Amino acid sequence: MTTSRAPLTRTDLAGLLTEAAQSVSGILTAEYPTAPSRSYLHPVLGALAAGPRVVDELSDRLEEFVAAEPRPTTPAGLFTLASYAATLGWLTESLAELTTAVDRICTRAGIPTEPRDPAVTAPDDKGFDFSFNALELAAIRTAAEAAGLAPDDYVAVLSESLLAASRITDDCMEISSSLLEDAAYVLDEATDHISVGDGPGSLPTLVRSLLARMETAR
Repeated sequence: MTTSRAPLTRTDLAGLLTEAAQSVSGILTAEYPTAPSRSYLHPVLGALAAGPRVVDELSDRLEEFVAAEPRPTTPAGLFTLASYAATLGWLTESLAELTTAVDRICTRAGIPTEPRDPAVTAPDDKGFDFSFNALELAAIRTAAEAAGLAPDDYVAVLSESLLAASRITDDCMEISSSLLEDAAYVLDEATDHISVGDGPGSLPTLVRSLLARMETAR
């Protein structure tokens, strides 16, 4: 069922993108209570809990945007639609990667605390320097004991959790900033003569970023 509405102005369209940017950035400040036995998951639990809610919220808004009458047909409206759809696609993919990482962390945390084969279980600690002082080592031992893990196992799963949190943070920040760029374009520059060629203003920032990511992944 469709609902009638007045055609959305450029201000309305920019507002949709700005609100989406705020929703996405809000994922990074979400908190989730973490039991001491699962403290190594604290860096990712907020995003893991809030992310799906944001996806559902954005999906509902996009459905309303497309279903309402009149449907977006102006260049500015279609530009906004493309940006919004790209947001959903990118965020959904990022959250799927986060979920996979958390599953991997949980599986690893269940490994018995016994001598391990470093070639098999060494953490991906690229970008982290594990040099701890005495106070930090004491804190790690305490947290590891509460989690039922050996200290080195605890550091391993915590490092994976931090890396996963870093990745979702980077994605959410890029999505949010791209949405704000698109909102500014729609509000300040977009008219019925938005470029549809190959220039930098022809596609939303999010779409161009996604295409670049796909090209890099090949």
